[in-house]
Amino acid sequence: MSIQRHDTKARMSRAVIHNSVAYLCGQVAGPEARHGDITAQTESMLARVDALLAEIGSDREHLLSATIYLKDGGDFAAMNAVWDAWVPEGHAPARTCVCAPMPADELKVEITVTALVKA
Repeated sequence: MSIQRHDTKARMSRAVIHNSVAYLCGQVAGPEARHGDITAQTESMLARVDALLAEIGSDREHLLSATIYLKDGGDFAAMNAVWDAWVPEGHAPARTCVCAPMPADELKVEITVTALVKA
């Protein structure tokens, strides 16, 4: 069985695929939204997930699981509003959301997802 690694650096790969399951590295808001509110950051982060899924031959209808990390639990409802609009009806993945420190002070949210690669 092969393991495919995408955009691999010394510390990590942006995505790893094994047995048609893609494991994406953590995604945060892009530079254009890093100083924005939770809504702007969540929208940017999910757009980056879409782009990476497309690169590896998947999409949000093929999500298997998501782990969302929030800097502030008070942002839960606003993040969920963006999430709920983004997830296709009937295709919600298994999901966990926890509060955690962020790798940079301005960041409010990070996500890690797994998805099935389309045949």
